[in-house]
Amino acid sequence: MPRRRRSLLGGAPRLHHRVYCIELHPAVRAAARFRRQNPHARYDATCLYVGSTGLDPEIRFENHLRGHKGCPLVRTYGVRLRPDLFADFPAMTWEDAVATEGAYAQELRELRYAVYQH
Repeated sequence: MPRRRRSLLGGAPRLHHRVYCIELHPAVRAAARFRRQNPHARYDATCLYVGSTGLDPEIRFENHLRGHKGCPLVRTYGVRLRPDLFADFPAMTWEDAVATEGAYAQELRELRYAVYQH
């Protein structure tokens, strides 16, 4: 059974992870890894990256752009954060953020976005 992280003082799990979305330049469609996750994406679909982080999403985006523990697709094709797509998500545990990230990526695909997530 996996252990849940506790705050340094003990008690409830820390709720500081967030799910975030980054808009990617349409040229990302040339990347094979992006096409593998979006084989049926429409040509005019907005391209997104969905991730989760324990940092502020703006800091995480900056880290992606400079290549610090970031996704190479975001470093090359990242355009901007899309807070309009993630502002409603509350802070959550790491486990919940990972689960939400995958589910939200799929939900966005169903809404006809082209989404990369790993």
